[in-house]
Amino acid sequence: MFYLDLFRSLERHRVRYLLVGGLAMNLHGVPRMTMDVDLALALDSANLQGFFDAVRELGLKPALPVLLEDLCDAGKRAEWVEKRNMIAFALQGAEKNVPTVDVLIGVELPFEQAYCRRETRDLAGVPVSLASVEDMISLKEQAGRAQDISDIRHLKSGRP
Repeated sequence: MFYLDLFRSLERHRVRYLLVGGLAMNLHGVPRMTMDVDLALALDSANLQGFFDAVRELGLKPALPVLLEDLCDAGKRAEWVEKRNMIAFALQGAEKNVPTVDVLIGVELPFEQAYCRRETRDLAGVPVSLASVEDMISLKEQAGRAQDISDIRHLKSGRP
């Protein structure tokens, strides 16, 4: 299963990441239909190199005509956010049934503090770094879509 393969690869390459978005909502007990995987990453060069190794291992490539290594360039990330309104750097597999992996670039989330608050969940023997409820609420507030408002209500109540 792609999700487990992704999390195994991230673990094997010692990538510091947080699972956010719809899949994270599911792990927090809020049922959501989602196909993509949303990740927040530590954007230092060593961590990004591990991430590049993991996604190459899975055959993922940028959805846009840019180099994967461009993700290392803070100036390019800022330009994508400012000029293209990018919130995430999307990676896709060669096959249509492979979920998109989105790396957050256009949100406010102090990664180191959020990483310290993370929850680790076990999925079929694979550890998954999950953003805390507090950080999920912060990300959802920034997005502000109707689904995000509903998610915030569920996260705050502790019930689906």
